[in-house]
Amino acid sequence: QVHLVESGGGLVQAGGSLRLSCAAPGRTSSTNAMGWLRQGPGKAREFVAGIVWSSGRTYYADSVKGRFAISKDNAKNTVYLQMNSLKPEDTAVYYCAAGSVIASWDYWGQGTEVTVSS
Repeated sequence: QVHLVESGGGLVQAGGSLRLSCAAPGRTSSTNAMGWLRQGPGKAREFVAGIVWSSGRTYYADSVKGRFAISKDNAKNTVYLQMNSLKPEDTAVYYCAAGSVIASWDYWGQGTEVTVSS
């Protein structure tokens, strides 16, 4: 069992920035992918960004390319999502997820709310 602890959400004006963190202290080598998904009001949950732990390869949804950056800290078993040039449509609950491969998520965080005001 991998426990994910998220932090960093909040309220920001359009054009601003936020950084989300997701700590996974119990992560093992079999949990080789971590990522962020989000669910906006009245919308389905969608993939935002992911990173392969062993290679560092990253993946992004088209809607966030060039604005968001996912990174990891090996020593802290922590993944970050730097969000720049935020838009009102980025408003959502952001969930950290982990699994063996990208898009096969076995573990979920509790979610952190991001609100972007216009």
